[in-house]
Formats: sequence, structure tokens, C-alpha cells
Amino acid sequence: MIRPRAWVAEPAAFRLPAVARARVLVVILAALVASCSPDDGRTPSVSRLADARIRLVPVAELEQPVAMAVRPGDRALYVAEKVGRVVALSAGSDPRVVLDLTHRVSLGSEQGLLGLAFAPSGRYLYVDFTDTSGDTHVSEFAFDDEGADLASERQVLFVEQPYSNHNGGALAFGPDGHLYVALGDGGSGGDPRGNAQSLSTLLGKLLRISPRPSKGERYSIPPDNPFVGRAGARPEIWAYGLRNPWRFSFDEATGDLWIGDVGQSAWEEIDLEPAGSSGGSNFGWDRLEGTHPFEGTPVPGSIPPIYEYAHGDGSCAVTAGYVYRGERIPDLAGAFVFGDYCRGVLEAFVPRDGRATQARALGPRVDALASFGQDARGELYVLSLAGTVFQIVT
Repeated sequence: MIRPRAWVAEPAAFRLPAVARARVLVVILAALVASCSPDDGRTPSVSRLADARIRLVPVAELEQPVAMAVRPGDRALYVAEKVGRVVALSAGSDPRVVLDLTHRVSLGSEQGLLGLAFAPSGRYLYVDFTDTSGDTHVSEFAFDDEGADLASERQVLFVEQPYSNHNGGALAFGPDGHLYVALGDGGSGGDPRGNAQSLSTLLGKLLRISPRPSKGERYSIPPDNPFVGRAGARPEIWAYGLRNPWRFSFDEATGDLWIGDVGQSAWEEIDLEPAGSSGGSNFGWDRLEGTHPFEGTPVPGSIPPIYEYAHGDGSCAVTAGYVYRGERIPDLAGAFVFGDYCRGVLEAFVPRDGRATQARALGPRVDALASFGQDARGELYVLSLAGTVFQIVT
């Protein structure tokens, strides 16, 4: 597995233009030499999670940071601000606003600029945002070292949203090179339109598309998508039965797909789809909330979460992260790191044979824990809607 060098902040003052209304902290992240055992690419060695000790180092103060991505061959960190900007953080340079959509996005509590991803070539930036009418757009911009070319914008996907919540918004390219798009069930409460279990709508789904135009269409459908050719089913669908898949990620070592699906009022869940899956997984909503009956009869064959937790301790909405594959924190190797938006405590568990083991709180707490990020070396970051971007260090 090839990992380009990580971005490391240098002792230089970072100051955003006034339009960004952002103050970026100066941080020196010391390189940590860690000895990690080699793995076989499928079942990497897992270190001692019980011994893991972490702390958070502030990297930047931005305006509602909500998502992070890295561009192949580029050492910058790219952070999406919910208000509509994408900011590049580069060592030795002032931060730059590389895309500004502030005049086009809704500022509703679950709306705005919600996700970003770079094509494997690095030539295109894809963003997911809700417009001032509350509908979802996935747009493509040509991208180079100067930033996004506004004139090149091409709408890849448009989805009407019946309500103002449960927009999903996460984007990621999978190991297969296709773009995965998370969409919530359309909102309100209890999925009143039955979207999550309906294959005729994109809502309540994880989509898989090839985003470049083809044969006069804005995108193409991978021919091995699970519902290609099925009457009444949208061929873009990869997985369904999701309420609000706020964040998802791929394990860079194994290719496993991890989804954090925000629950209704009692249970939060983390779903796992192993690499090599042919898709078509039904994760149960709205028949089930986690493993618990919610409405109607559970669907035979629905996939239970690998991990769930109840409300009642201040929790309200899961924020899924990543399986740690960095080198700075050996004791965290192979553990899935996540948190809860309201409770804010960073947590982790070790996946083993389809089960979550060794689950524990890691210690640090983050207000309004909205998202996680991963740099090119597998090191992890935490984004707070209160404004701070942190790096997880030992």
C-alpha cells in the first residue's frame, strides 16, 4: 500500500482572506517514528487498543468545518465549510479558498455544503450541497493547483428533497474508482414516505456511479451495480435501508465499507459491508432502528449493524470515522474510530470476524463532532462544527 507523505504544518502564520472569516492556528506536528508490523493487505495486525492514548492538536479554526478530503499527489488538506467554501491548508503557504459557493447553499441546520471528494486522477473536485431551495446537488469542477474552475461546473446529480433534514451528503471514491454518494431518507421523522425501503427512489440510499459523462448522460452506471436491469429499481443504488448515512468511509487496507447511520430517537448504528460485496445490502430502516423493531415487520435478509448504541447518555447522532491505518499511533492500528455529535467523546472498537470487539472511549471530547478526515498517510483528523479542525496524535 503506497502512502504519499502526510501534510505537516510548518511554523508559518496561516491567515485566510477576510471573506473566509476564518482564523487558522499555527501548529507544528512533530514527526513520530513508529514501528508497525507488515500486513497481508486483508487482515492487518491489530495493536493494543486498550493501551492507546491519544490527544487532539488544533490545526485550524474555520467556519463550520464539515468534511475533509485529500487530492492525489497534493500535500494540502482540503476542508469543506458548511457555509459553502472549500479551503486548502498547505504547509508554508497561506490558506486559500479554492471554491466559494456561499451564495448558492442553504444555511439550514442539516443543509449546506456537506461533502467533497477528488477524482482518483486529481483533475476533478466533486461537492455535495443543498441549494437555497433545499435540494441536493452533486457538482463537478475541473481542478488544478490553482483551485476549482468555477466556469467548468457540471451538475452530475440533482435530487429533490421533500424535507429539510436527512440529506446525507458524504462523497467518496471507492477502491473500484467509482463515486459513492450518501443520501438520507428525505427527512421529517420515521420516513413517512417509505423512501428507505423503496428501490424506486434515490433517497435513503448509498449510490455508486461513474461520474464522468457518457453517451450523452451526465454519468454512467457501473454494469455490476446490483439493481441494473431490475424493473422499477434505480440502477444507481448500491445499498438501501438507510435513514441518514451522515458519514461513510473505506478502509484503505482492506477496502471494507463503513457507514454511520443516524438513528431516530433511541439507537445509533454503524454498518459494515465487507470488501468484495456485490452490493444490494438492505440495512433495515425503517423496519428496524439498529437491531430493534421500528415500523412494520423486519425485512428478511436485512443486514444488522456491526455496532449500535443507545441514546440516554447524551448521545444523539453517530459520526462515523475511519479504520486507523496511520503510523503515529501503533496501539490504534486496525481500530475503527468514531464519535457522537452530541456526546462528543472519541471512541473506537476493533472489528473481528464481523463483530465489534474491545470497544472503548479514547478520552478526548469534541463539541459538535461533525466529521472525521484522513490524510494521505492514514492519520486522522476531527472536525467540529464549532470551528476547530484537530489532528489525532499520541
